[in-house]
Amino acid sequence: MATFIDMPKLSDTMTVGTVANWLKNEGDAIESGDVIAEIETDKATMELEAFEDGILLKQIAKAGEQVAIGAPIAAIGEEGEEVEVPDAPKAKSKSSDDKDEKEEAKAEDKSEKSDDAKSEASSSDDSRIKASPLAKKLAKSEGVDLSSIKGTGPNGRIVKQDVLDAKKSGGSSKPAKSDSKSKPSVTLPGLAIAEDADLPVSSMRGVIAKRLVESKVNAPHFYLQIEVNAANLLATRAKINADLANVPAEHGGGIKLTVNDFILKASAEALRRVPTMNRSWQGDTIRQNGAVHLAFGVAIEDGLLTPVIRNAESKTLKQIALEAKELIGKARNKKLSPAEMSDSTFTVTNLGMFGISSFYGIINTPNAGILSVGATENKPIVNEAGEIVPGQIMTIGVSCDHRAVDGAVGAQYLQALKTLLETPALSLI
Repeated sequence: MATFIDMPKLSDTMTVGTVANWLKNEGDAIESGDVIAEIETDKATMELEAFEDGILLKQIAKAGEQVAIGAPIAAIGEEGEEVEVPDAPKAKSKSSDDKDEKEEAKAEDKSEKSDDAKSEASSSDDSRIKASPLAKKLAKSEGVDLSSIKGTGPNGRIVKQDVLDAKKSGGSSKPAKSDSKSKPSVTLPGLAIAEDADLPVSSMRGVIAKRLVESKVNAPHFYLQIEVNAANLLATRAKINADLANVPAEHGGGIKLTVNDFILKASAEALRRVPTMNRSWQGDTIRQNGAVHLAFGVAIEDGLLTPVIRNAESKTLKQIALEAKELIGKARNKKLSPAEMSDSTFTVTNLGMFGISSFYGIINTPNAGILSVGATENKPIVNEAGEIVPGQIMTIGVSCDHRAVDGAVGAQYLQALKTLLETPALSLI
């Protein structure tokens, strides 16, 4: 009897997973421990191992398909064995489809407000085909013939994914009908910047949206900002990198420190000096964290990941730099494990490399705060002698959860961090 492989729960917040790629084809021999697919969760793309020996009889879920946790995605068994896919996946996928259809209907309702509803309803032969409103709209815009598509939705209804699959496979298509009657004629001065489209929300983007809304709604943010003279920091970094360039890798060379490495190290050290900033809101209690598990933002194509450097307060600048580099590589390749992204106590986000002078991040709850780092800019400053001289100013800000910390704590943290960044040698002690 065939063994079904179900969609596993690979993170605490995961409710559905997407089959990113199949690494084994139907008919391939499988041994226990073989990686048969890559699963995209809300946080990363992870490998899926088989725990059965046999033949991959059927790929129940297609590549790119989103499947609820616990729903079967593949079957392994004896060669030639028939596979009867249980009704359960249909039932589970139905709930997903229903959700999709509600979202599609919502999107369609919204778009209909701006379209000519009459022309939409009366002029298309596709109106007799069972398809969701969004599928019809997508087929029309992409020039895909709905009559050539077999729907996979409830009762054979064509859904958005069916249209996308048909287009991807080069299925039958027909020229899109002119919608000149339903849309106002607009003369554009040039080409459109992009094609109009309703983009699907990935699992990761959905979780990001949910968590950030929860943070802004539930955590009362307040914001503090301070300017840092980064001249010594930049000079120290340049000197260290120049020295390391002449040191063989086996003797500790072969590494180039970034400004962000110094900021991460100083942030952790400042939390050692002001431990009350290293707290977490837990509802009935406020947790004072004994170690600094430092998260930092890494922008990727689909969103933002926050890998965590654990026990950052006890690590050297070089250790933090090497660990950050490894975690950034994993994040960009979607290879971070859930353990590498969980249980942070403070977060650092940096947009200085984009030339952003100052901003405030949204708190990564339950952290009590998030540090926002801007670009270093050339500005006139007044030195200790009262003279106006050129300066290199970096603006840093902190967003604090007022449930867990007060303004004085945030201010003390920024003062400590300013001291460490303006005298970077203190972080090396």
